[in-house]
Amino acid sequence: MNKYQLLLAFSILVLFTSCRTSEPFVSGGDQWNRSTELEERPLFTAEFEPSEFAGRRAAVMEQIGDSAIAVIQGAPSPRGYLPVRQNNEFYYLSGIESPHAYLILDGYNRETIIFLPDRDERREYGEGKVLSLQDSTLIKELSGIETVKPLSSIVSELRSFNANNLYYTLYTHQSPYEEQAMTRSMAYRRLSDRLEDPLDNRPARFEHLIAEIQKTAPILDIENLDPIVDEMRKIKSEAELTLIETSTRLHGEAILEAMRSTEPGVKAYELEAVAKYIYWKHNIQGDAYYPLIHIGPEAFMNHYHDSTRPARNGDMILMDYGAYYEYYSSDMARMWPANGRFNDVQRELYTFYLTFYEAVLSSIEPGLTPQQVMQNALEITDAAMEDFTFTAGHRREAANRFLSSYRRSAENQRMTLGHGVGLSVHDVGDYTGPIEPGMVFVIEPQFRIPEENIYIRLEDMIVVTEDGVKIISDFVPRDIRSIEGIMRDRGLLQRHPFKLDE
Repeated sequence: MNKYQLLLAFSILVLFTSCRTSEPFVSGGDQWNRSTELEERPLFTAEFEPSEFAGRRAAVMEQIGDSAIAVIQGAPSPRGYLPVRQNNEFYYLSGIESPHAYLILDGYNRETIIFLPDRDERREYGEGKVLSLQDSTLIKELSGIETVKPLSSIVSELRSFNANNLYYTLYTHQSPYEEQAMTRSMAYRRLSDRLEDPLDNRPARFEHLIAEIQKTAPILDIENLDPIVDEMRKIKSEAELTLIETSTRLHGEAILEAMRSTEPGVKAYELEAVAKYIYWKHNIQGDAYYPLIHIGPEAFMNHYHDSTRPARNGDMILMDYGAYYEYYSSDMARMWPANGRFNDVQRELYTFYLTFYEAVLSSIEPGLTPQQVMQNALEITDAAMEDFTFTAGHRREAANRFLSSYRRSAENQRMTLGHGVGLSVHDVGDYTGPIEPGMVFVIEPQFRIPEENIYIRLEDMIVVTEDGVKIISDFVPRDIRSIEGIMRDRGLLQRHPFKLDE
């Protein structure tokens, strides 16, 4: 060993010794981590008491009766590197997020059975714990479910119900399941598109489940569980309302920050990025639907998305983009001018629309039917519009058509004001009857002027309580003066102006 090698060896020895004997750079003792638990992610929702899920299951069993069972299928494993997300149907009755799970609600014994796969230790080693069959004691404690059985036994369990002369009917969902960013109507659209594909004739999961049940338990008559659970979901509990209000608060803050960040030249995906910052900073689960951020005439295609055009001086912007917070969504829309100031035409048409819109909001009362609300709103609008003038004949004609369409709707006793919101952004349930406490819904009148590709839409979250009606999205202004005031503030995009191409 030459002198250079000796010097190198000595230097390494000194460095090694100093690293072992010196104090750590940051305080914390002689531990690598201050945290001691391998993971702190909750295994079950903290937003609901087990008794709430148990109450929902009990309500279902009460309605299906003593001689029936209900079978609910959970979501499969996620596609690719995505977090597990339970379908709404299964989550609503259990709170359990484990994939490939099943529930059986036994009407005779008033008992719930959950079927779960065995623990996948290799997967948990790399990805963290998932509730499985081996957690039966913990699952009973967390969810209030009485019995936990292996997934492998569900076929024999169904056969036993089939052979037991106490049971005659089996209820299960007979529509596509609501998963991430999925409404029932969109699920049917997806299924319809697939049926048009001559090389892809797979049934939907719910259809496949029904076929398997028919083979396994042919004696049991199969009935649709959807009407029972849909009506239950229409009326929200206090815990559900709390989550919906949180989701709405995040939605509104995202829109407000997008308003502040708007200036000529901004693109839709930049405003989406601002909204996503608000959402992800507060731990949302994901988009409730793709961002509807319309620049100028794009709004005429009311579900247009993935816009790339820059906003031009004089354009109007429409933003409608919500997220899931602990499985619950919101739905809200606002419009504003790209340059921060409503011009004369924008002010004229927006004022007309807002007159009608506010009349509808102010007419909503518990106990009234949607038809009665609309009739009252039209009376208010007619009185307010007596002296209103339009600067162009085709705009006045469009306004008359718009109001006339609602007059025709108000002749229908089964009309709706909008749609429900909850686990789905277009939630299930019948909203044609009298307005009841616990309902959450939106209104979203759509005013079009085809000659100019003009489209105007606002949307607000309405919660009905025993004390009356709350517009929980009211903190995001709709009036012209307030919108212009908000837009005078600098937004995130102005405070952080980095551009990739600069």
